[in-house]
Amino acid sequence: MNKEDAKPRLSRESLREALKIFEFIRPYRFQFVFGLVLLFLSSSIFMVFPYIIGKMLDVAQGVVVDFDLKKMGLWLVLILAVQGVISYLRVLMFAVVSEKGTADVRKALYQKLIALPIVFFEKSRVGELVSRLTNDVEKLYNTLYFILAEFIRQLIVLIGGIILLTWMAPRLSGVMLATFPVIVIGAIIFGRWVRKLSKKRQDILGETNTVLDETLQSIHAVKAFTNEAFERFRYSRANDQVVGVSMRYAKGRAIFAVFIITMLFGALFFVIGFGMHLVQTKQMTAGELITFVTYTAIIGGAIAGLGNFYTELVGAVGATERVREILRTPAEVDERPQTNHAAGRLTGDVQFDNVHFSYPTRPDVEVLKGVSLIIPSGKKVALVGQSGAGKSTVMQLLLQFHRLTAGDIRIDGTSIYEYDLPSYRSNFAIVPQEVILFGGTIRENILYGKPDATEADIIEAARKANALDFINRFPEGFETVVGERGIKLSGGQRQRIAIARAILRDPAILLLDEATSSLDAESERVVQEALNNLMEGRTSIIIAHRLATVREADCIYVLEGGCIAEQGTHEELSAREDGLYSSLAKLQFDAREPVSY
Repeated sequence: MNKEDAKPRLSRESLREALKIFEFIRPYRFQFVFGLVLLFLSSSIFMVFPYIIGKMLDVAQGVVVDFDLKKMGLWLVLILAVQGVISYLRVLMFAVVSEKGTADVRKALYQKLIALPIVFFEKSRVGELVSRLTNDVEKLYNTLYFILAEFIRQLIVLIGGIILLTWMAPRLSGVMLATFPVIVIGAIIFGRWVRKLSKKRQDILGETNTVLDETLQSIHAVKAFTNEAFERFRYSRANDQVVGVSMRYAKGRAIFAVFIITMLFGALFFVIGFGMHLVQTKQMTAGELITFVTYTAIIGGAIAGLGNFYTELVGAVGATERVREILRTPAEVDERPQTNHAAGRLTGDVQFDNVHFSYPTRPDVEVLKGVSLIIPSGKKVALVGQSGAGKSTVMQLLLQFHRLTAGDIRIDGTSIYEYDLPSYRSNFAIVPQEVILFGGTIRENILYGKPDATEADIIEAARKANALDFINRFPEGFETVVGERGIKLSGGQRQRIAIARAILRDPAILLLDEATSSLDAESERVVQEALNNLMEGRTSIIIAHRLATVREADCIYVLEGGCIAEQGTHEELSAREDGLYSSLAKLQFDAREPVSY
């Protein structure tokens, strides 16, 4: 995603693309336009101060007798008060636009992220996506709140100052403006260089966030393998890279600042010298010279500010492109036919018809090679086989996480791709081997299966999942906070919360992916009893490595190398002495048999 050929350019096309982000401030366009008007007024009033100061000096020296110094001071105080009110309102208007606008960007970005297909997340790194949702949006916030306003202010000051200087002293203005093209060209050259370093720093910072995210998500593995030192080294190395690029970025900005300051002061000294000559020869007054020098300094500051804000705006263009790249990515529903009809309550007759499939991230490896199977409604069907045989892929295809390479999957006689996706998936529930709980309460995690469920429904689901007893033993009961990813609960407790969530959902088709393989014997017995309650009366598809857990299945499909090698009941498959299932069963049942479904 962060490729060198994707670097932003301030071309017409990139600016047009970046300006599309302003659709998020359309609801606040009144505040934005009003803020721009106030910004113009504030900048215009600011340009009056040097003129008044010059006139006051001429009045004090007696060169000008038409003005009273005291009255001019009162006018100056009044102008300062008006300037203060305008500045306050201007900051307030831009705050409304930036705060609410960027909040809308975050919401839209998050909404699009969770609507994207699974393959997008398989090709992306979590840390980079988090960086887009935080760092890049923060850049947009800074642009809307401060950088854009200051850039426009400096433009107004620069243009207004040049007009005033040309009107006041054409000869002296010509000397001053002779340095302007050199400074602008230098600003463009340095700005492009600094822009590249800024984007590179942003990319490496995203990689650093990825390391942090991976370490914290896998903290148990880090500690179990005593790899704290390795992770410290990995994170330190990533940060060192950030520091290295950041220092080059800082040096670039420092060189840019030195260039601007040197040019400005050199030009300023020359202009002052020529201006003193004009005062000496009575071609201008001392007040006019002071006014001219002040305007020159203001214009110089505006030029320097424009250079800095230019690099910031280009950085914001880069951040905008990264954000809009996600917003432009088609969501799952966008890639589907628009003729989908609601699935309603499915009966659960599942049929795979010559299904071929390769993962988009590994198109050269065919995972399923012409799989055909039938799962009648209300039956328990098991998928067994060695790792990599394609068992979990079958479940992912049923959930439409990926599209088939060839063949078709039908449920109740209709291709699954003809159903409306949300209503179709509402017929499924999955209990995985590694249960993922959210960091809220037990109640919130169970309610995830059906957010509008009643209190009685929650209690009944927990009872059927054999979870009610241990929940009631907690002082807070259903309000017990489970911790991040359910870390405060045991494996068996997490599994039963997941089962309660599935029971509450009341799915037509249940998917069990090694649901008991990581539990001890006692927890396994309790969880299997809960699973029996859950599987009753609904189509159930069970993935298992441990064959003892699928003895009672109505049909067992043995997968090998992406193909159906065998199918039948436990007794039928065990009777085939040279069969794959029989070989696997002999290896496993020589040991102590675990409790079965």
